[in-house]
Amino acid sequence: MADNCGDSCGNQSFDGMTQTYKRILWIIVAINGVMFCVEIIAGFLADSTALKADALDFLGDTATYGITLLVLGKSLELRAKAALLKGLSLGAMALFVLCFTLYRTIVIGEPEPMTMSGIGVLAFIANMISVFLLLKYREGDSNIKSVWLCSRNDAIGNIAVILAGLGVFASGTVWPDIVVAFIIAGLFMHSSVKIILQARKELKESRS
Repeated sequence: MADNCGDSCGNQSFDGMTQTYKRILWIIVAINGVMFCVEIIAGFLADSTALKADALDFLGDTATYGITLLVLGKSLELRAKAALLKGLSLGAMALFVLCFTLYRTIVIGEPEPMTMSGIGVLAFIANMISVFLLLKYREGDSNIKSVWLCSRNDAIGNIAVILAGLGVFASGTVWPDIVVAFIIAGLFMHSSVKIILQARKELKESRS
């Protein structure tokens, strides 16, 4: 197969079977794995729910991209099942973030805002690299679509974390951090629904 996606990048037929796309995925797997480690440590040091939630997003994305690499070139049914699993995992992660945030409102402690914003900027840069690498490949089957949605949501989430840090600093309260954690959870759930719906449609097509 030619090492470009041609016209298939613009519709749902693109299945990721190009060497360029595979190299991009490996780069993004490495970026997300490193950023998960950075953010989860910073989240505990800064006592920030938003940073911890965003770290979980990096972990989920690392798994998502890894699964995508494993099923590239496989049957449509297998790729759709993999996407369905990723969609369900994102939904479960959203519920976890919501429960953790509710717990956080009971055991209130003000996070360290400068760490939140500083790490948020670093994570935003990392995710924007992923977004630009994947911009050409934002359409495709449910497996490919899940990769794009995760990267796009990460960049949005990072902006929210930066704003949460500034909000905590300005208000002197934990509530901006709590609100952002809910927003990130909402992004997880929204992407989960989109991926699941497309994966179910492809499963029906593969069996017809």
